[in-house]
Amino acid sequence: MLRGGKKSYFAAAVCIITLTSMVTLSYFRLQRLSHLPKIIKEGSTCRGQITNSTITALKDNRTFIISPYFDDREGKATRVIGIVHHEDVKQLYCWFCCQPDGKIYVSKAKIDVHSDRFEFPYGATDIVCLEPQNCDPTHVSIHQSPRGNTDQLPRFEIKNRKAETFSVDFTVCISAMFGNYNNVLQFIQSVEMYKIRGVQKVMIYKNSCSHLMEKVLKFYIEEGTVEIIPWPIDSHLRVSSEWRFMQDGTHIGYYGQIAALNDCIYRNMQRSKFVVLSDADEIILPLKHPDWKTMMSSLQKQNPRTGVFLFENHIFPKTVSTHAFNISSWNTVPGVNILQHVHREPDRKDVINPKKMIIDPRRVVQTSVHSVLRAYGKSVNVPMDVALIYHCRVPLQGNLPRESLIRDTTLWRYNSSLIRSVNKVLNQTVLRAQK
Repeated sequence: MLRGGKKSYFAAAVCIITLTSMVTLSYFRLQRLSHLPKIIKEGSTCRGQITNSTITALKDNRTFIISPYFDDREGKATRVIGIVHHEDVKQLYCWFCCQPDGKIYVSKAKIDVHSDRFEFPYGATDIVCLEPQNCDPTHVSIHQSPRGNTDQLPRFEIKNRKAETFSVDFTVCISAMFGNYNNVLQFIQSVEMYKIRGVQKVMIYKNSCSHLMEKVLKFYIEEGTVEIIPWPIDSHLRVSSEWRFMQDGTHIGYYGQIAALNDCIYRNMQRSKFVVLSDADEIILPLKHPDWKTMMSSLQKQNPRTGVFLFENHIFPKTVSTHAFNISSWNTVPGVNILQHVHREPDRKDVINPKKMIIDPRRVVQTSVHSVLRAYGKSVNVPMDVALIYHCRVPLQGNLPRESLIRDTTLWRYNSSLIRSVNKVLNQTVLRAQK
């Protein structure tokens, strides 16, 4: 009797599991079907106005579009990088116009608000839509409804549609430059150190900077090193200069830094072999290799199928300086002279140093500031004896006496080439303006 009862329970459990699996599969099948593109008009032309703005507000004023990108890593889809209110935005649709056959397709979007929102009401968001299989749309419109007049909708170019060969090995993404940024000397030193290490492109999401900084940026743009992405996020949202929500009525943290970083990854997915996610006051210093290219080649050989390399951040307080490299012409330039700051704070017990990253953009789906949220492949922590991040800023351990700091002159390995290149830039920008 008991044995028969066990068999009955087992059979019932198998039935329940089988039924649950069938229901789950049916649900996901229906979900996918609901997101497939549907033709809503034929014989039409694409009439919506094409927008080239970096940030575009939709009519609901709860959805902000940055840029759409073709992404075929999980099917033929358009991935729109945007910012949305995490509660108020429930449904969005992609409107694709296929020319020359004049068919308009509508796809229901999957709205994926990034998990690292840090309690702010708005967050970086992926708006993902399946594309029509029988056409490769060049533009897309985003709407709250599958019905309406496309003539009134802004149209956005879908980037990354055509495969390209890499034009550069390394692109540094800096997001965001704000607060009338005027740390001119340190910025020039950082860019020149990037170039010494093998960087060909620096992409800056610029909100605001000083007039003097504008002159420096103009020089680097004309040189071909810097590309500026306008970032007027404070025209749309109340921004915070803090990373965590402080219950102060702001909408999004740190000038929408996470949205800008994600856009920078997709913008460079087909242009750059590696993308470096860091700030203007951070420099990854290799300790065992002459440059980033050699370092990354070695790290990739040691860590196959890895797309994310994390480097430990170490603070070199700008409040502690040496008398070395006190270059008189630099003293008239606003900003920090990093060559005079070679004492780093020791590690704190039970505190993990934050990290910044060099990534293979084709392996990353979503990123936060100090780690990736979704990626294909592994993430690897790079040991400190291989490389570290030189981060010259206000101290985190301000009460430490000087003798408790660690003297680290790794930066001085590059002093001759750095001084020479910085002087060249200053003579053509800041110092020329002072004459």
